[in-house]
Amino acid sequence: MMDYREFFAQDNEAVLERYELAMERVKAIGEERTVAAPFDRYFKKTGAFIQMIGELSRAVEEGRYRTLGLEELKEWNGRLYQDILPANYKNSYANPAWAARELGPDMGPLLSYLYTEIRGQIAFAVESRLTEITILNELFIQIYNLFEGELPSVQEIRDIIYWFNSDYTDLTVSYRIRELLDPALSFGKDIIMDSDLGDLKYLYYYGEYVSEEEEKIAGFLNSLPEETIDRMAGTYTEGYRKGFEVTGRDLSKKRTVAVIYELGFELMVKKAVENFRDMGLEPVIYRSAQWSVNKNPNRKRGFHGTSPNRQYDYDHRYDSALYMKKGFTDRKLAVHKSAYETWKKQAGEYGGPAVIETFGEEGFEPVNKPEAFSLSEKQEKLTIAHANELTQVTNQYMPGEETSFTIIAFPKPSIGENFPEIFEETIRINTLDYEIYKEIQQSIIDCLDQADHVVITGKGENRTNLTVKLHTLKDPARETNFENCVADVNIPLGEVFTSPVLAGTEGTLEVSSVYIGDFQFRNLNMEFKDGKVVSYSCDNFEDKKAGEALVKQMILKNHDTLPMGEFAIGTNTAAYAMAQKYGIVDKLPILIVEKMGPHFAVGDTCYSWSEDTAVFNPDGKEIIARDNEISVQRKEDLSKAYFNCHTDITIPYRELDEIYGVTADGKKLPVIEGGRFVAVGSRVLNRALDECEG
Repeated sequence: MMDYREFFAQDNEAVLERYELAMERVKAIGEERTVAAPFDRYFKKTGAFIQMIGELSRAVEEGRYRTLGLEELKEWNGRLYQDILPANYKNSYANPAWAARELGPDMGPLLSYLYTEIRGQIAFAVESRLTEITILNELFIQIYNLFEGELPSVQEIRDIIYWFNSDYTDLTVSYRIRELLDPALSFGKDIIMDSDLGDLKYLYYYGEYVSEEEEKIAGFLNSLPEETIDRMAGTYTEGYRKGFEVTGRDLSKKRTVAVIYELGFELMVKKAVENFRDMGLEPVIYRSAQWSVNKNPNRKRGFHGTSPNRQYDYDHRYDSALYMKKGFTDRKLAVHKSAYETWKKQAGEYGGPAVIETFGEEGFEPVNKPEAFSLSEKQEKLTIAHANELTQVTNQYMPGEETSFTIIAFPKPSIGENFPEIFEETIRINTLDYEIYKEIQQSIIDCLDQADHVVITGKGENRTNLTVKLHTLKDPARETNFENCVADVNIPLGEVFTSPVLAGTEGTLEVSSVYIGDFQFRNLNMEFKDGKVVSYSCDNFEDKKAGEALVKQMILKNHDTLPMGEFAIGTNTAAYAMAQKYGIVDKLPILIVEKMGPHFAVGDTCYSWSEDTAVFNPDGKEIIARDNEISVQRKEDLSKAYFNCHTDITIPYRELDEIYGVTADGKKLPVIEGGRFVAVGSRVLNRALDECEG
């Protein structure tokens, strides 16, 4: 096995003296009595965690960690994560509410942030990254020293945190960009390719939290026939290849692909790595972000395990509010540009991500804590503008019209006792016949291409009543509004989609239950006018404003409004039938749910950053609906054209009444009536619906 520690040997040697001095100082803190209560308990508790990291780092450095038995590795994992598990979190300094009660309403959350950043040292220790451990320990010591004697002001601590994050972006931000692009950073890949995946000890080598969930899914994959693993991996990697093929992009110019997965799926990923290598692509496998400066508040990107505590993640999603100022974003943007210039060659060779998602966990109902950091209105606007600037830089080095992606999803054991059957059904759903659906979906497109607009209505208690305006086809013989989406970038197959004209798109969108990220929204309602969201609500909280805040954070991504970037009709009734059979509709990811009824995305169009690249359906017609009134502004001002988000919301068939097109002269063109497909050539889709509801 390649010794990954050698990769950082030079950096570690350069920082070793600082590391050892800091560790000695932290050890001394445990015996000192120079800080007054209650802060002394905080510093001793956090110092004890740092010393445990030192112990872990020594075990890794000496090669002892990977010689431990399974039970010893479990014991290590428990020690590292026990403090933030739900049973212990109420009395943890990682909990901003507890920290505020113990340390004061102003100082407590600051020190909770510090402890949370220090917890990122787990990953740094197993990856032998001593520099990151050292600078965090030095920050801890610097703040500790201020508490010896008179208490420092809150502003003093805030200033130290601000300058730490600003000064070290050269390290934190630069390394994050490198690990997204450089296949030589092979920590995760080495675990997969060099470990005995039949021995579940490997799960603990990552340093991520390992629950029964990861052990169960890894054990289950080990029980499957080799040909099943090959089929799963083949569908995934072939979908990636097809993504380039159907968009006319040149895969031969690419050298790397980012493989993103959750722990437990290594057996499939190992085969996928081999498949990608056969395509001439070397996989890049990186960890989800550890530093708050690199985290996305709405998702984890990179390999990770089951969260030890989703409330902990939620509480710290906006820790960046501590340092989110114009000076910081300017500094981060400059480092972002410099890093991409350094890794310019690798960026040009990057093909895009290949993602394995999971589903099956119970819905998460967060508690909004006033002690947790949140973005001010000014910071929200600054964050949005900053994200736009970062995306523009990224697109300069990795043009959207030259990359692609693929996403596939599988269930986790937490989905219930029918997990093996659901897993088998998911494989079937992911490998439905491309040719059959291509013809069915083409019949729906042929119907809707005659329409000026489309009307969508709900039934029963669902009050959906939407009008979606379509682009005008100047040459219907050669042009189309809808993409015929079969199994390539979004697996499973089963949708036709378009980018609506905003003017004339309006009405009510409602759905009783839908997953967006980790959150299950209940009775989600959104109102549109001229294609833009004008109001929204959900019933997740008794407090209406708390519900609105959750929608704004998770769906609008903190924008005041977003346009409807996509309208689609899902055709995968087989997936819907599976969901009904096992009662898991509310546990499926949007990747599958979006194929189970009409869906609407708010944010950018499906063609963002590549609108000028011609896209054609299998019948040879060009999809001309790649822009809307907002995205077209890219030609004058990029900052006004994109929102850097695209969030799908689906109405399931059971809540759907009608979908029909309306021609310019008022003729009705039915696609769905009474929740059943009626367009010529599409009625075969009703068999699965009839079977599951019969």
